[in-house]
Amino acid sequence: MATILIVEDSPDNMKLFTTLLTLRQHTVVPLTSGDGLLAAIEAARPDLVLMDIQLPGKDGFELVLEIRRSLHGATRVVALTAHAMAGDRERAIEAGFDGYIAKPIDIRRFPDQIAQQLELR
Repeated sequence: MATILIVEDSPDNMKLFTTLLTLRQHTVVPLTSGDGLLAAIEAARPDLVLMDIQLPGKDGFELVLEIRRSLHGATRVVALTAHAMAGDRERAIEAGFDGYIAKPIDIRRFPDQIAQQLELR
């Protein structure tokens, strides 16, 4: 199965995502902010990064640019965000995210959404 790094500042969301992913035998590496993100990516070598856009300190848009500059796009990064209005998906993709999953998530669809993202890497 896959190693998935999650950057999420909500403890409740982190618990939900971790539970759903570990039930599918994925290894989860949790981060509550972007602090240390590049080092965590280099250490864990995740198959996928799920990242909230609204984070304390640097937001997801800033962080995805850092990932792209520092790691030369080698890591698949998916926005996992409550930004779910018209145009938000396109804005995330234009900013450098490889994919987009809106919150609140549909727990029945979430495993399939993750499987699809993993197939695209």
